[in-house]
Amino acid sequence: MNLPRPLRTTLAPALLTVTALLALTACGTSEADSGASGADATVEIRIPDPGNSGVLARGKKDGSLDKALAKAGAKVRWTGSAGPFAPAAQAMNADQLDFAVGSVTSGITSLAQRPGFTFFSAVAPDTAGEGILVRNGSGIDSVADLVGRKVAVNQGGTGEYLLLKALAKAHIPADKVTRVYLRPDQTAAVFNAGKVDAWAVWATYAVAELGSGTAHFVADGAAIGSDNYSLNAIRTGFAEQHPKVVKALYQYLHDAGAEEKKNPAAYLNVFTDAGPTAVTGKAKEIQTDITRQGGTVEPIGPQDIKRFEDVAAFYAEQKVTTSQVDIAPHVLDIEKLS
Repeated sequence: MNLPRPLRTTLAPALLTVTALLALTACGTSEADSGASGADATVEIRIPDPGNSGVLARGKKDGSLDKALAKAGAKVRWTGSAGPFAPAAQAMNADQLDFAVGSVTSGITSLAQRPGFTFFSAVAPDTAGEGILVRNGSGIDSVADLVGRKVAVNQGGTGEYLLLKALAKAHIPADKVTRVYLRPDQTAAVFNAGKVDAWAVWATYAVAELGSGTAHFVADGAAIGSDNYSLNAIRTGFAEQHPKVVKALYQYLHDAGAEEKKNPAAYLNVFTDAGPTAVTGKAKEIQTDITRQGGTVEPIGPQDIKRFEDVAAFYAEQKVTTSQVDIAPHVLDIEKLS
């Protein structure tokens, strides 16, 4: 299986739009953004609760994230819970959240509205952990066998992208397969009850199914040719007011992600190793292997933007969006922040 390629770090002139904006505003810090007043006030950055696994969960438990942000005069305010990017984007637009993680696919559909967020870093596609899941013994042995079947997808996000990309690669018209739009956190029960024939999904939800031994990928991200990057987004107003905090957050995510690749098990079951949020047994082995194969958080370079644009063009071609979304103006040059 091919590993995700490293992200490029040379930045394009297209990134200068956001950078120039930051240069004009980096000297000020609004009381509304910081949650306090005075030159020595600590800035609060609102981040969704990270759950039981990953670098943010570990950073929350051991205090390492707050320690890293303190160097830039900031600390975390955990709020809500991590979930799909679309509602998180709406929360950033409404000044209720400062940071979120989502796929480039969900990012594109969110940018089609009036975005109040900017992408400041990315992780290369998880070609091992995403794909089209089918139940063992379903009789679905290839993408071609999906014709006439029902496939669960999250509308406008990773699932719909993976299905459409797989069908296009197999030269199968999209209307030959029925897309069933479901929230990913509500799909497992539907899939396991046989009410849909397949599920286009990513590691967050796929690992439990793969670990159960009752399902497998008929095509994973590598076979599909996925360009489904994971993107880190920051509220634009926050980035304008607190560029040093954004830079510190990026550095933490990059460094902690590199450590996670070396020792994936240390970033699983951070708060508890029992209950519904714990990853155990075969699922733990699968998740550990996926993490080792994955990428790390990196700056977004021109070659990455080109791949984002190709995904946006594909979405427009497939009529997921009404027109091609322009991504470059919403990418932040993290290496130029100070």
